[in-house]
Amino acid sequence: MTWVIWALLSAAFAGVTAVLAKVGVENVNSNLATAIRTTVVLVITWAIVLVSSPAGTVTLPGRKTLIFLALSGVATGLSWLCYFRALQLGEASRVAPVDKLSVVFAILLAGIFLRERLTLQHAVGGALIVAGSLVLAWKPS
Repeated sequence: MTWVIWALLSAAFAGVTAVLAKVGVENVNSNLATAIRTTVVLVITWAIVLVSSPAGTVTLPGRKTLIFLALSGVATGLSWLCYFRALQLGEASRVAPVDKLSVVFAILLAGIFLRERLTLQHAVGGALIVAGSLVLAWKPS
């Protein structure tokens, strides 16, 4: 499967996540909801690693990789805590599009820190994502 199919599957699951999480966070502290979700993710991902790897072949990566994956985990955890709180306070159909502004942040950060070449296509696409998020998040009075 190509990266596009995996990315579309990711987007589909993220959409389902927003709806399920909105219902799940209704009557519980948003931080507890995030902890429960994270525990489920932890169990599932370790099960996949252990089932998909030949016996005895799971080894830890190098120090640099571990540090960056750990920092990525911190960012993910903070993102999820904020996302669940936003879902608790707002409508899923408005929270999810604002959350997808992460795409714009990723484009900018990739240009700055990864030295990826950013083009007019990135600028136009990013601007459209910002515009779409604002349109979907805005609630006329």
